[in-house]
Amino acid sequence: MLMLSVEYTDTYGGESNYSWVRRATIQADDRRSTATVMRRAKRAVGISGLRGKTYDYGDMIEFRPYGMATVMFVTVDGR
Repeated sequence: MLMLSVEYTDTYGGESNYSWVRRATIQADDRRSTATVMRRAKRAVGISGLRGKTYDYGDMIEFRPYGMATVMFVTVDGR
């Protein structure tokens, strides 16, 4: 099982701002799909049902909801 860190925060000028942030830790198995991870991550920070653009960088997944100045990052938890 992988432990993943989730951070959901506001943006300013398109960059993450961190004037507020919601954090969570989720579990995913090693054969996870990006869609499965995104469903769990969005549920963990309370934004289920929001549509947006997802970018998978391999070691990090970035999600930007449409029409909102926010961003969510999902990374492997190094604890």
